Amino acid sequence: MSHPSIAEINASFAARLRAGETLLGSIIALPCAEVAELFSRAGFDWLFIDTEHAPLDALAAQGLLQAARCPCLVRVPVGEEAVIKKALDIGAAGVVVPQVNTAADAERIVRYCKYPPRGSRGVGIVRAQGYGLDFEQYVASANDNVIVMLQIEHIDAVSNIESIVRVPGVDALMIGPYDLSGTMGKLGRVNDPEVEEAIETVRKACAAAGMKLGIFAATAEGMKPYIQKGYTLPIAGMDLMLLAAAARGMVQALK
Repeated sequence: MSHPSIAEINASFAARLRAGETLLGSIIALPCAEVAELFSRAGFDWLFIDTEHAPLDALAAQGLLQAARCPCLVRVPVGEEAVIKKALDIGAAGVVVPQVNTAADAERIVRYCKYPPRGSRGVGIVRAQGYGLDFEQYVASANDNVIVMLQIEHIDAVSNIESIVRVPGVDALMIGPYDLSGTMGKLGRVNDPEVEEAIETVRKACAAAGMKLGIFAATAEGMKPYIQKGYTLPIAGMDLMLLAAAARGMVQALK
């Protein structure tokens, strides 16, 4: 029995995302294959593998991709070409790139994600290409199906949002409310009216441009208002935070 190739998995995910389907994700930070497998079996549509803040190298991230039973985006630590190339080559359905503040930043990231002639991505023959078994299928479809998601997490990015949302090749934006609040001198105060206004500025620009939008919230109750506002890529919770909350709840219930 044959399994779908990474190219086929990516094509299906890209089609659902671009159709505007609400796709529920969650963050994986633990270098534990069982966690990625469990979260995908729990029903999340996709997983957000965090190599920016979590202690995950490319080998650990690849293990999570192999264990997950759903598409995964890898958040890279920096928007550098070599880093993005490796994240895609280990089989990610796309990348999430932090600290994108201008249209020029966005254009550069898109180039790194696309094979020539649309970009400068180097050609490897590793997991994404089925170790050579799916090479032609993958390279023929990757430029159309690999997801490029950019993080809006600086007040400068909010100021430039009208130009960022119009960069060809960008599939989605993700708001980073905590970092954004810090650049506004309100670190951690994500419900501050000025921070909420900045977030709403991004949402409105995305809605006007037809750009898909995601955001993180730690709880289901915190996420529901964003879904109601039309965020189609909600990122709900994180493995570490969910485990910590469950552990503390058990202790508080019994001590």
